Amino acid sequence: MAVHDECKLKFLDLKAKRKYRFIVFKIDERIQQVMVEKVGGHDETYADFTASIPANECRYAVFDFDFTTDENCQKSKIYFIAWSPDTSKIRSKMLYASSKDRFKRELDGIQVELQATDPSEMSFDIIKARAL
Repeated sequence: MAVHDECKLKFLDLKAKRKYRFIVFKIDERIQQVMVEKVGGHDETYADFTASIPANECRYAVFDFDFTTDENCQKSKIYFIAWSPDTSKIRSKMLYASSKDRFKRELDGIQVELQATDPSEMSFDIIKARAL
C-alpha cells in the first residue's frame, strides 16, 4: 500500500506547525494508495472532526487534542484513529486493517492509538480519558 506524499506533509504541518486540528485519510482502492480526504483548521472542534468521518466507510484519522492537566499545564496529544464501522464492507475493513501499521509508521509522532467500530468508541470522553 503506497502512501501519498501529501499525507506525510499535512501530518508534519499538524505536528510541527499546528496548522490543522485533524486530518482524515482514505484509501483509494483503485490505485492502492492512502490519500488525504479532509483537513480541519486549527479552530475546528472534536464535533467537527467526528462529523467529517463517514458513518459507513472505513477511514484513518489524526486528531490533535489540547487539554489541561490536573497540575494546570497546557498539553497536546496526537491521536491516530482507525475507524472501521461494523456497517462497512468486509473487503474495505480487511484492506484498512492490513495497511494500518505500515501507514502509521509513516506518521512519526503519534502518541495515542484508538481503534473504533462504533461512534461511542471514539467519544470525546474516551479521547479525554486517554490523554491523562
